[in-house]
Amino acid sequence: MPCRRFFRPKKNGYYFIEGMPNGPAGDCPPGNEAPETWSPYKLWTGDLYQCEGCGAEVISGFGQNPVSEHYLPDFAEKKALLVDARGGIQVNDC
Repeated sequence: MPCRRFFRPKKNGYYFIEGMPNGPAGDCPPGNEAPETWSPYKLWTGDLYQCEGCGAEVISGFGQNPVSEHYLPDFAEKKALLVDARGGIQVNDC
């Protein structure tokens, strides 16, 4: 049963990656079940909230557009600087 507590701000300006399936979406299980079936797609920023009871986290407050996308020349650099170096995550879901 959920702990039924409020989510509290943990990090404003939290950068993370949206994943894209490497094959048909139905062949790529969401989440961490088969992360090798997903590739980085878009770089987003939002606000990270956490439940102080159970530790569940949620990201909210996204901008209208991503910070960068996989086909842009600056994507790898921004991903390394804003996500990888800061301990961000990749969300694997369609």
